[in-house]
Amino acid sequence: MQRNSTLQNIDWITVILYLLLVGMGWMNIYSASLSDSAVSFTDLGNIYAKQLFFIGLSLVLIVFILAVEAKFYERFSSVIYLLALASLLGLFVFGKDINGAKSWYSFGAFGLQPSEFAKAATALALSKYLSDIQTNVRLFNHQLKAFLIIILPALFIIPQPDPGSALIFTALIFPLYREGLSFIYLLLGFIVAFLFVATLLIGAYWVAAGVAAIAVVLWIKNRKKRRNLGKYVIITGACVAFAFSVSYIFNNVFEQRHRDRFNIVLGKEVDTRGIGYNTNQSEIAIGSGGFWGKGWTKGTQTKGNFVPEQHTDYIFSTVGEEWGFLGSIIVVILFLWLIIRLLILAERQKQQFARVYGYSVAAILFFHFFVNIGMVTGLFPTVGIPLPFFSYGGSALWGFTILLFIFVKLDSSNFINR
Repeated sequence: MQRNSTLQNIDWITVILYLLLVGMGWMNIYSASLSDSAVSFTDLGNIYAKQLFFIGLSLVLIVFILAVEAKFYERFSSVIYLLALASLLGLFVFGKDINGAKSWYSFGAFGLQPSEFAKAATALALSKYLSDIQTNVRLFNHQLKAFLIIILPALFIIPQPDPGSALIFTALIFPLYREGLSFIYLLLGFIVAFLFVATLLIGAYWVAAGVAAIAVVLWIKNRKKRRNLGKYVIITGACVAFAFSVSYIFNNVFEQRHRDRFNIVLGKEVDTRGIGYNTNQSEIAIGSGGFWGKGWTKGTQTKGNFVPEQHTDYIFSTVGEEWGFLGSIIVVILFLWLIIRLLILAERQKQQFARVYGYSVAAILFFHFFVNIGMVTGLFPTVGIPLPFFSYGGSALWGFTILLFIFVKLDSSNFINR
């Protein structure tokens, strides 16, 4: 009875969008990894066959997720979160070192990346906490605890080191704004990011002078409130101090490869054969596709393996080359359609737990989509963030599938309450 009810109330638009994206993703992985020699689809020694196997297991996961009682995800969210944190900590002891990072558990020919599953676990824990306290997150102690839930897994991921995966967890701050978090936090984040980039481009002294000038203009404009002079002085001093700390952070906290990537994106360095090779070749591949593209499996940049590991984080360059501008726009529209659909469903939820979780899913998917495409097109530095449902990898696909279909289950269980 429960199973039939779930199938009847399930949001099939979301399911169809998921299947379309996964199918299109596999087609591009197939093209990016296709060799001249014929290989069987059952041979897990090749990439596209292995991804097909991952997709099959994802379908099994979907059946399992939808079969479980919806209340299970809320009731055991804290346990799931603690297990996710334990899996991240276990990497420092049992993790396999791959390319200088301990981000994977190795099981023979397969690997498992727990950070991909920690996203859903953290979204569940955050949703549970906010629904338990029944607040709009305006109290500072509640904000602090919510931020701690979000930051804790990221703190375990950064030392692996895997800054790209850790960065994703900041997307979970956005659902808090739907629940009443002050806009000042978001504004503060944008100011910090702007000051950081501006300091790298023009130097700390010019940024300090600009900040001081803006503060003076604002103070004069609000001359009737000169009693707030102390506030302007404190804010200006904090901005100037941060500007002068950027150089130390950039040179001593960031690794050389991260500094190189920032310098390339900011135009301070040109390196088309070294650290900037992937991005440069990706841009060439996308640009060569024109409007219509060269055709599936016909991409010369793709077939020539000019973009290293193109089937993973740079899979969108295959879309651009073989499907052209038209195909790229279709992929973008499908992603945006899915994200907007999730927001609509989240807003219709009667339970705060389901609503917060829905917004969390949409935020994580959008962050992945936005940063990955920006990275592939040279707008952002390379940070190792996969494109959902497109990039090769079992852990990523399973993680996104679990993340999405838990919400599909929650939404179907709330159907009669709409």
